[in-house]
Amino acid sequence: MTIVEPSLDRAAELRDEPGVIDRLRADPSAKVVAVRDGRVRITGDGRDELLLVPASAIAEATWALLGRARDGAPLLLAALAPEQGSIDTAPDETWLGLRDLGGRLGADDSEVLVAALALAGWLRDAPFCPACGGGTELRQAGWSRRCLVCGREHFPRTDPAVIVAVESPDGERLLLGANANWAGRMYSCFAGFAEAGESLEQTAHREIHEESGVRLASLSYVSSQPWPFPRSLMLGFRAVVVDEDEARADGEEIIDVRWFTREEIGSALAGDGPVGLPGPASIARALITAWYEERALGAVTRRSATT
Repeated sequence: MTIVEPSLDRAAELRDEPGVIDRLRADPSAKVVAVRDGRVRITGDGRDELLLVPASAIAEATWALLGRARDGAPLLLAALAPEQGSIDTAPDETWLGLRDLGGRLGADDSEVLVAALALAGWLRDAPFCPACGGGTELRQAGWSRRCLVCGREHFPRTDPAVIVAVESPDGERLLLGANANWAGRMYSCFAGFAEAGESLEQTAHREIHEESGVRLASLSYVSSQPWPFPRSLMLGFRAVVVDEDEARADGEEIIDVRWFTREEIGSALAGDGPVGLPGPASIARALITAWYEERALGAVTRRSATT
């Protein structure tokens, strides 16, 4: 398993500093990621980078500290109201979401993007205390809320979910499902949220059996991906089934399940069918690609060595 070290310095030691947001907003070196309705702006010069603006460019927003940029400058989040206009003269349609951006951003910008979207969503959606309904005040530079009525402290939620690439016993076919929401246009790995009292492994076994009918003979963790829709942490697994003939759709959430050969997956990854696959920003795409390349590229290498 590849260990990915964080590139974003979240500057957690600054969060409890009184007045830190006001101080950093006044810092001329500070850079701001503006988020509006789950979307951000990228630079318009073909570089595909997050557009970072000075704090003076933002009139009204809910503010938070994201951390420090690569050059050490303060990096702030400005969560805008959905009805607010653009932060420059560019048209509204140039605001892009995570699915729009796909894999276009570099690793550093992608990490900042996901953190900004996740925190902005919480700032927008959780203004009241879930225990008593009272109003809250932001604390820790936007990373917690304190209820003004009952005094409870609340933090951004992260909901764990598993997503699993399911393969046949011989490793030559991949089982994918079509969600009812996609109307059969796309097939993907099986996924679901962990329920109360479940381990991630138990969640994987339950979800796969519920959605596709198969039982798992083995299960191994691969990697994870924060997915701010609205606050998920997707934990990716690879699994091998006991009996591939058990595959069947649940008929509700999943309307079809299908075994795909490596050749069919390669064609779908190239955009040539037979079905659509998840976009390049998703861990589902990464799991499918890794399964495909694991042996497909090895076969090409072996053929080249014998010619």
